[in-house]
Amino acid sequence: MMDKMEKIRGWLDERTGYRNILQHVLEENIPCGSRWRYVWGSTLVFTLTIQVITGLVLWMAYSPSSQTAWASVYYIQYEMQGVWLLRGMHHFAAQVMILLLGLHLLQVVVDNAYTAPREVNFWFGLILLHLVLALSLTGYLLPWDQKGFWATKVATNILIIAPGFGEDLARLLIGGTEYGHHTLTRFFALHAGVLPLLVFALLGGHIYLFRRHGIKTRFRPQVDEKFWPEQVLKDAVACLVVLATLLVLIYRNRIFNLEGPLGAELGAPADPTEPYSAARPEWYFLFMFQFLKLFPGGTEVWGAIIIPNLVLLFLFLMPLLGRYKWGHRLNLGAMGGLAAGAVLLTFMALQYDRQDPEYQAAVRQAHQESQRAALLAQSPIGVPMGGGLALLRNDPLTQGPKLFARNCASCHRYDGHDGLGRTLAETPTASDLKGFGSREWLTGLLDPKQFGSPRYFGGTAFTNGAMARFLRLKVAKYSPEDRDNLKKVVLAVSAEAQLPAQKQVDHQEAKIIEEGRGLLQDRLKCTDCHRFHGDQAKANAPDLTGYGSREWLTGFLNNPAHPRFYGTKNDRMPAFGEQHILDDHAIGLIADWLRDDYFMPEKQQIEVAGQGRRELSGNQ
Repeated sequence: MMDKMEKIRGWLDERTGYRNILQHVLEENIPCGSRWRYVWGSTLVFTLTIQVITGLVLWMAYSPSSQTAWASVYYIQYEMQGVWLLRGMHHFAAQVMILLLGLHLLQVVVDNAYTAPREVNFWFGLILLHLVLALSLTGYLLPWDQKGFWATKVATNILIIAPGFGEDLARLLIGGTEYGHHTLTRFFALHAGVLPLLVFALLGGHIYLFRRHGIKTRFRPQVDEKFWPEQVLKDAVACLVVLATLLVLIYRNRIFNLEGPLGAELGAPADPTEPYSAARPEWYFLFMFQFLKLFPGGTEVWGAIIIPNLVLLFLFLMPLLGRYKWGHRLNLGAMGGLAAGAVLLTFMALQYDRQDPEYQAAVRQAHQESQRAALLAQSPIGVPMGGGLALLRNDPLTQGPKLFARNCASCHRYDGHDGLGRTLAETPTASDLKGFGSREWLTGLLDPKQFGSPRYFGGTAFTNGAMARFLRLKVAKYSPEDRDNLKKVVLAVSAEAQLPAQKQVDHQEAKIIEEGRGLLQDRLKCTDCHRFHGDQAKANAPDLTGYGSREWLTGFLNNPAHPRFYGTKNDRMPAFGEQHILDDHAIGLIADWLRDDYFMPEKQQIEVAGQGRRELSGNQ
């Protein structure tokens, strides 16, 4: 058996010469022996290999268009068996690679391995660093989610500041004046085609020059060693540490009991029309983000263009300065200062964001919307033909609070806040609409002590109207029997709303509800003022037919001064539809949100491929 294997190896070596290649690779001389400080190059090749393999797999399922990109990444993350793990490897390996490049650069400078005859190799390394940063920047946009879209927009807008060619270069990169389909396809072409080819070409030249000049050591003469086996073992251990680090980053949410999915997060679909206050670059660009804050007004060009390019020029001149003893010391001090400055600015940016309540609120909202988008994509309808953005644009749970905050919160509240969780200093002048039309809400409305409170009509003209007098003079003096009858009337009126949350209990208490309808018309005389499944001529208050239903609410929001509602007694409530403040779609979203009528399976367990079972709810 051994003889046959030796014959096969001999036959293969005769035709390929692989033994000489292996000997040339493994028998590289390492002056003064193997060192842990020499592992950076191998770990970088290892992370780049991970990037290539995982990137090719992701490419097979990715669809680079503004309509399909988010949906394809959602499919990768949640539907393809185990590919979420590869996406996580690809995402975090890019970040680890940048850190390794920085450490490798520092090690080269400390060891004085950048001066003659190694200047060209050092320049190759600097260009590789910038290419890797460019790969990270272009890849950040590809999921076409809010975080990547707005962070990339902030980064590319810096190009516009550049004097002379800035606007033209930005237009070329973006594919026009607006970020859209052409931006995505150009970034994808750069990320998956142009930049990798440049990286491989420069990496080949970098390795060739490294083998040509060998390792430069700063240690005292010791016995030399070959690359195999000691340095290979150290490199292998270092690569395993990198792999373990990637796995920890991928599983960090489960390890540390944090919210969020395993692997790389997928944000809500990109919406160019929706402000995104949580936009931040990745951590390796945070120092530049913070640095730009030091240049307000018209001085941004200094922080964005002039100073960074001067630093870059200094880095390229370092091998020439390093010929001199003072030059090497200057380079060491400069590199230490740059590294310390970057760390300090990054820390300042993180601290500033931690102490910014508006940013933290935006992050929470972005997290909720990303989870909501994933849940909607897993609904029976799935991702519509219009793309992932249509998921949230047509979702009452997402859009309802925003529309309420912009158009209703100046007067109303929703559970005491503006709909988005923000407490407003102004006193509300209209009712709190949390649970509108529900049994609990109507019970409070018909309570003489609560009707005139800020929760209901305390800030309106109705606090001294006919309804208020009726509650004070009659309902407050009801007998126990009439109070029981009033509860049945509440059930009857609330049933008109056909609220999804009450559907089951309304069905179970159908007889009591029917009795309440009769009491409303006969014993309690509500129809003296209100219409209710009839055409009462004396009615001068809102129609109770379908009260709180979607049809009733949309009609009310369209024009509350319509005779069916408040008529001439309307108190400052704008006609959102007839005055063209909101269109029918927006009015419907607000109505559905107030009614809690949207896709949200109660405690629905959703199987997420490769991630076990997890529970998604709208309040995450």
